[in-house]
This record gives sequence, C-alpha cells and structure tokens, in this order.
Amino acid sequence: MNLGKLIKETVTTRWDGLRFFEHVLLVISVPAEFNDHAKDTMRKCLYNAGLTDSKESKKVEFTTEPEAAAIYCMRNLNEHDKGMIPINASFMVVDCGGGTVDLTMRKLLKHNKLSEITERTGDYCGGSYVDREFLKFLSRKLGQSTINMLRENNYNQMQYMIQQFCQKLKFHFTGDPAGFEPFEFDIEDICPVLKQYCKDDIKEKMEENDWIIDINFEDLKSMFDPVIGKIIRLIRGQLSSSKNKCSAMFLVGGFSESKYLQMRVKEEFRKLVPPIIVPRQPIAAIVRGACDYGLKMSTIVDRTLKYTYGITRHRDWKVGDPTGPNYQIKKEGNVDRIRIFDCFVTRGTRIEVDQEFSNNYKPHKPAQTVISFPIYITTNLNITEFYDESCMKLLGKLTIDLPDAHLGRSRKVEFSLIFGKMEIVAKAKSLQNGRTYNTRFELELS
Repeated sequence: MNLGKLIKETVTTRWDGLRFFEHVLLVISVPAEFNDHAKDTMRKCLYNAGLTDSKESKKVEFTTEPEAAAIYCMRNLNEHDKGMIPINASFMVVDCGGGTVDLTMRKLLKHNKLSEITERTGDYCGGSYVDREFLKFLSRKLGQSTINMLRENNYNQMQYMIQQFCQKLKFHFTGDPAGFEPFEFDIEDICPVLKQYCKDDIKEKMEENDWIIDINFEDLKSMFDPVIGKIIRLIRGQLSSSKNKCSAMFLVGGFSESKYLQMRVKEEFRKLVPPIIVPRQPIAAIVRGACDYGLKMSTIVDRTLKYTYGITRHRDWKVGDPTGPNYQIKKEGNVDRIRIFDCFVTRGTRIEVDQEFSNNYKPHKPAQTVISFPIYITTNLNITEFYDESCMKLLGKLTIDLPDAHLGRSRKVEFSLIFGKMEIVAKAKSLQNGRTYNTRFELELS
C-alpha cells in the first residue's frame, strides 16, 4: 500500500493534471517461470496497493524478464555499437539474477524488432547460490547443526553475516590469485551468536583460533565454481540448440557484474562468440527494458512457446490403443471410448502475436445442446494422440450452447486458440449461426 502511494505521488508530481488510472500504463516484468496463477496474484497485489482501479485493469501489461533484458540489450546496440550485429543476426541474452539464470536467443530484425529463435532455458544458479556455498563452507568448519540453528533462531543475523561476506569478499573476487589476499572472517565480530550453537569440540578448536576462519583463494573459488559451472553448461546448451550463428552474447542482471563470472564465460566462449558484452548498468537491464517494451510493444514480433497446447475429446477405442492407468477409457453402452488429445501447437513453436490455430468439431450425440472444449498443456515433447494424465495439465474449459438440436451431428463448431501478447484466447464459433464465445487465459511463454 505504501509503495503504491509513493509511486502515485512521484508520478503526479512530474506531470501536472495526470489522472493515474487513465494515463499510466503499468508494465510488470515477471520471471519466465510465472504461470497464470502467479500473474493473477500480481494483479491482485497491484489492485490492493491502489495502483489499479480494478483487478482486470487494461492498464497492466506483463513481459517476461528475459524478454525485457533482450530489449534493453538491443537498445544498447543501437546507441553504442551500431553494426556489431547486422540485421537478421542472432544474439544471446544471459540474465544472471540473484536466484535464477535465464537464457534466450534473439534475432535482430528491421525497424528495431526482435524475434525469439530458441526455447528459453534456465536454472537456479544465480548469485545467491554463491552465498549458499559460503554457508556450506561455514558448516564444514562449524558443523551443519550450528548453521541450521542460526537459520532457525537468528535469521536476521545470518543474513547480516551473508551481507558481510558479499561486501568483503564476493563482490571483489576476480579469479586472479595474484591480486588476492587471504581474509580473516572474524566470527566474534561479524556473528557472535554462532558461538553458542557450536558443539564443545568445535568450540574448543575455534577458541584456539580466536574464532577466526581463514578464507583463502581456493576456498572462495570453490564457492563460485559450482554455480558458474551450471551457467556455462546452460550457455553451451543454448548455443548447441540454435541453428543460427550467435553473433554476440550479453551478460545482464546483478550477478553478471561478477568479474570472475565474466572471465570464466569469456574463457569458455570467446572463440565461438567473440563479442561478449556486459552493458552499462546490467543490474537495471530488466527494468529499463520493460519500460521500453511498454513504450513500444510491437518490438516483440514473436515468442517461443514452452508448452504444447491442445484439447481433449473421446473416440471409440480400437485394438492397439493403450489401456494403462494414465489413459482414460469410459464405457458408453456397449462401446469403450478412449480420451484423445488434439494438438493445436507444439512446445518450441515460434508464434506471432495474435496468431490463431483452429480446427472444426461436431457434437458426439445428435441431441446434444452444449459442447465443451477442455484445454490442456504439457511440456512433454513425445506427445501421442492419447490424453495422458501423468504429463498433462488442465488450463481451462470453454463450454458453448449448441442450439438447433434437430440438425443433429451436422452442427459444426470452429474452435480456435489465439496467442496474444501474454495471454491466450480460446474461441468457439458456431458455423451454423455465427455466434462466437471466448475466454482468456494467461499465456505460458518461455
């Protein structure tokens, strides 16, 4: 609530006469992993903070963090490095945040537009995972139970200790042993409460060392290497999955400011991707890119789906069809019917904004007065024609009236999935009378 109040006060002091709910577009950058429920929660938070006049406000646009970062990198090229990446060339964005690392490959098109050419990849290997390695290091010195009790009983002091580690060591580590000086981590000075949680044998040993833990070059390097190793494997995977040559690589996000991360990435990939760039203010890349997206949403011409979309229906079971517990078979009279999956568009497909996928259907029973279309998604790349409850998730259902029962099964319905900016529209149109029904869901993007 206070944040919403501050934002509105700040904006209205800049533009006299501004009507916030009418004139201000809120562009929210979200992690690529956010699903429709998470975005709906964000809408509720915006409304509760007084930033929108309704939860369904049209003055809210979402963009994914990798997408916003890519827009920011494109702007950096236009301002400072014209000609480095020619039109129709591809570049990679490696967004190294605190928690996650996200990678995408984009193609630079005419008129400052971007196309996504690979499915997004990512993992939990951001800068905070170096902090976790630091805690593992301490647990080897002081005992795992000591760190567990500190976390449970003095969480704020544990966070303070981590902050001291970041300020005194993590932020300054370059990976160059020549310029490194061993550091004395003074427990009594930084986190004295740790002493009371140590077991007697450890306490005796630490008292002999005046509660000082020496952190040398190899100790600190070992905290970075598992995390950076994951990032390097992600980059290698993105490069191998793309058919296009990567003309440049951008490192953005707070962790990208790590000199050691930059050095390791350049050592591994400078022969494959000569320009590896850390733009100005990489920590602000997502915020600035999201603002640019709000000013010109047409910058993004297509996106790559991270799910396969389709609907389910039943047909008569026949010899050779599966019968396992994951497949739904129901009996209608003397006939067994199996549930099948009609795929509309597969994971990894590049789709244009507002691209539509359609198919025609007719009622199963002549006297049917309604028809339903259950919409399912799956990440499984080996989809068959059969519904498999072990790997498919219901996105929603669209049910429409089906009048003119006297026409029996000749009543055709066109069902469509339309992929918008960050949402999907399910539409059903009666080809008999032209009546249209639709509903909206948040679009799951890579």
